Amino acid sequence: MGQQLPISRIMHSGMLLQCAPDTTIARAAARMADHSVSSILIVDDGQVAGIWTEHDALAVDFSDSAVLQQPVSSVMSAPVATLPHSMDIGAAAIEFREQGLRHFLVVDDHDSPVGILSQTDMALNQGLEPYLRLREVKAVIPRAAVVVDGALPVSEVARRMHSQHTDAVVVKCGTELGILTERDIIRFIAHDVGNSPASQLATRPLLSVRETAPLIHARDLLLEKHIRHLAVTNNNGEVTGLVGYHDMLSGAEQMYLEDLRTALEQRDQALARSRRTLQLAERVIESSFEGIMVTDAKVTIEFVNPAFTRLTGYCAEEVIGKTPEMLSSGRHDADFYQRMWHSLTTHGYWRGEIWNRRKTGELYLELLTITAITNDEGETTHYAGLFTDITQNRRNEEQIRQLAYYDALTGVPNRRLLEDRLEHAIRHAHRKEMLLAVMFIDLDHFKQVNDTLGHAIGDELLLQFTHRVQDCLREDDTLARLGGDEFIVLLPEMDHVDDVHCVARRLLGIASQPYLLGGKQVTIGSSIGVGLYPDDGANANELIQAADIAMYRAKRDGRNLYCFFHPETTATV
Repeated sequence: MGQQLPISRIMHSGMLLQCAPDTTIARAAARMADHSVSSILIVDDGQVAGIWTEHDALAVDFSDSAVLQQPVSSVMSAPVATLPHSMDIGAAAIEFREQGLRHFLVVDDHDSPVGILSQTDMALNQGLEPYLRLREVKAVIPRAAVVVDGALPVSEVARRMHSQHTDAVVVKCGTELGILTERDIIRFIAHDVGNSPASQLATRPLLSVRETAPLIHARDLLLEKHIRHLAVTNNNGEVTGLVGYHDMLSGAEQMYLEDLRTALEQRDQALARSRRTLQLAERVIESSFEGIMVTDAKVTIEFVNPAFTRLTGYCAEEVIGKTPEMLSSGRHDADFYQRMWHSLTTHGYWRGEIWNRRKTGELYLELLTITAITNDEGETTHYAGLFTDITQNRRNEEQIRQLAYYDALTGVPNRRLLEDRLEHAIRHAHRKEMLLAVMFIDLDHFKQVNDTLGHAIGDELLLQFTHRVQDCLREDDTLARLGGDEFIVLLPEMDHVDDVHCVARRLLGIASQPYLLGGKQVTIGSSIGVGLYPDDGANANELIQAADIAMYRAKRDGRNLYCFFHPETTATV
């Protein structure tokens, strides 16, 4: 229906037909007839005092010539109803219905007249076409046509039209039918033919349209014939009513109201859905366990949720207007943040782990996701950060890793981690063509310490032994505990076998020094077996097995000794 089209696009504008208040009714009617318009403005001293229309003319008793010489101001309508030029057509249709008028004066923003809007202008508006195509003519016929005898004088026909509130009547002209309209009445007033029979002045033949025809067909026929009314006939050819632009507009106005009601209902439903969605989003944000922080494009904090306060210790008032730099831990260098911003500008997001500082000063590790929020033009307007505290998760991971790869008592690597490191060391030694040594250490008479002094004393002995060995090893060397009093020492990248002898003698020396256990001095020794790569094995299992065999040879030969593995003879010191 084109409801958004302003009435200024369809009104009659240009030079508006007007006259002075003392202009005679006959003269005013003649001017309207000459210009084929349906109204004339009565202007007094530059101001619009009233309006006289075709419909007003029906109330004039123009059978008396003296009446036609009266001033038009005596029969004009005042004050003149106005509409703003910016009003849309749909709203104007409602005004036509509610005020029961057929003409409005259109004024600009300064209340100056700029045009006349009639119901005909409204009906000829292109926006009616969808409605006119869908509805039949009979749908807009409000009542049966008013039919008058052609012998009646025109002035009497006008009185009947006025009393029955119709703008056209069917006239019986013998065996033929004709029509008289409001525009005809204006022409008759101008020519003073009020007492002439209606049959002599009626327009014939009476053009008609079938009541089942679409309204668009009736509208096109009115335009083609340059007329304003058509008779409506049924299947028997009987006249059942008259249809004009006014009837089309009344039906279209109802359709506009229905469209408007539907649009308002859809708007209300959309607003309700939007409000529910917004409320749900707010509840999700408020109850989220993830901290949420939103900044503007300049990284100034604009919003934080309750989880942010719970995780950082800062309330909203303390951080809004500031930058996230206030949370910085100082543990990340400039390169870290440069990589973060490169990802944000290139991909629109960044995800990773970052250390930050709580309000209490405590450091914590968070898993952070930052997303760039853009507008319709693709410009970044905000950044949204979602984070969770994973400090305890990391501690748990470290604890699990410790249990999986490290000895629970001494904290040194267990067999699993040792084998990983040994395989890595073998590959490295192979590439570099270097010597690698594996030492299998077993404490002499450790079982006796456990049996006589208790397992707690035995555990303390193992701890002291571990510390002594670690103190005399290089940074890249590995001490591992296989279980009980059995240990492995991995010596990667050894330059010469003499260096291995040196380490073995040093380990025997520290192991045989007295231990202070439970206020008592306890002295034990150790037996060491040595396997060399590549001579004694090509993988971790082979090297450990070779060292184990050599260790038992050292025990057999008297304990507190070290032996190198040899398939036939084993070197003993």
